Amino acid sequence: QLQLVESGGGLVQPGGSLRLSCAASGFTLDNYAIGWFRQAPGKEREGVSCISSRGGSTAYADSVKGRFTISRDNAKNTVYLQMNSLKPEDTAVYYCAAASSTWGCSRVTTWYNVWGQGTQVTVSS
Repeated sequence: QLQLVESGGGLVQPGGSLRLSCAASGFTLDNYAIGWFRQAPGKEREGVSCISSRGGSTAYADSVKGRFTISRDNAKNTVYLQMNSLKPEDTAVYYCAAASSTWGCSRVTTWYNVWGQGTQVTVSS
């Protein structure tokens, strides 16, 4: 069974940092592009960042450029999202998703077919 599990969420003060992890089980991530998405209450799911299967291509939403960094360690079957300078508007449930692709990546939800259960990130003083 293909499964993604996110971890690393929590409560952090504005300006703080968190690192989210997305671990795969039941399959290896080598041939999968990974996307990070977030959904705040009452809002649509937003594509935050993505990374290609070998890590050579990444993309970020304008709202997180310069603050978030996506990376992957295929040997550990894990993808990370380092989030710095967090703002209250970053508060959301964060999801990772996988798409079987060896080229590029996408921040569009319909491109992905394997999703994690999400992890809550709350930025508040």
